[in-house]
Amino acid sequence: MSEYDGAGKRRAEKPRGWMRRHWVGVSIASVLSVVLIGSATYALGLMGSLGDIDKVQGGASIKPENRPDPAPGQALNILVLGADAEADGNNNKSSIKADLGSDGRWKEGRIHRSDTIMVAHISADRKNVSVVSIPRDSYVTIYDETGEPRGEDKVNAAFANYGPAGAISTVEHITDLRMDHMVIMDWDGFQDMTEAVGGVRVYIPETFYDSSQKVTWEEGWHKLKGKKALQYVRTRYGLSDGDFSRIQRQQNFIRLLLKKMMSGANVSNPISLQKTVSSVANNLTIDEGFDTGTITDLAWNLRGVSVDNVDFMTVPTAGYDTANGQSIVRLDEAKGEDLWRMVRNDRVKKYLRLNPDAAKLGTETEVS
Repeated sequence: MSEYDGAGKRRAEKPRGWMRRHWVGVSIASVLSVVLIGSATYALGLMGSLGDIDKVQGGASIKPENRPDPAPGQALNILVLGADAEADGNNNKSSIKADLGSDGRWKEGRIHRSDTIMVAHISADRKNVSVVSIPRDSYVTIYDETGEPRGEDKVNAAFANYGPAGAISTVEHITDLRMDHMVIMDWDGFQDMTEAVGGVRVYIPETFYDSSQKVTWEEGWHKLKGKKALQYVRTRYGLSDGDFSRIQRQQNFIRLLLKKMMSGANVSNPISLQKTVSSVANNLTIDEGFDTGTITDLAWNLRGVSVDNVDFMTVPTAGYDTANGQSIVRLDEAKGEDLWRMVRNDRVKKYLRLNPDAAKLGTETEVS
């Protein structure tokens, strides 16, 4: 895990079918912290729906000396959070924005959990997109909304205790990467997206029982949407490797959902397209700096990137452990340093060549 040597000391290394191929740089976090980079059609639709998208303060409250330097060149790092909307006391009716006070922390009686966390890196030349998952049980130093350390806990405690800015600062300390933008989508948004595209077809290799959600998953092909799709990506009980298997499922589901959203049948159908755009806009929260100009520029500059070009991986880990009476995941600090350094220098492709197993959780074949 990357840690700063002292206040103000930062590492800086020098190193940047038409409709279905034109992408927009809008990263959308759903329950599984999905990164969606849609076609130009979605860009235009979202432009018309910006009034429906909540905006919150990002990392502005973090003290400058507690942040890494911005990425060299024009590379972008986006923190993607999938938030549980069932905040204590709000009966699942209030938004992320409505639950935040002026200080960037949750109002009394409100709390949201970021059970899925990803860092989306867009290279300076806009030719590559990589997505790195951070397991929610990763045991790290938690930082508050000003970037000050608040002890060790599971990484998802940063968002729950200190709001969006706390999550940003904590991930910045893990990665030594400046988070340029942040996007959050609640669980309802994910359900709505899968409903809008008519469901996503997945294969379950063997029958198993999820004791937490009380669902039996039968071997074979399934078309999942709405609540069932949400249950699928939330499942970790009954899987062979718990949260790691869940991350694999989530990454696989991202690809399938993206392909369905970008399909000619969906893009050319105005009703389906509008439902998809609305499902995104109505459930999305972004930082105040993620404005129309930024979105438009990314839509144009990422036009040559396709779903299959996105590299999915998980931060290197050192296995399970226990701390303070809870099951945790230890991060592999040395290997993590290598990964984040490569990300920082736009060398992700080289990292994957040197570490061919790094992307194994993002393969298209599910392993339970």
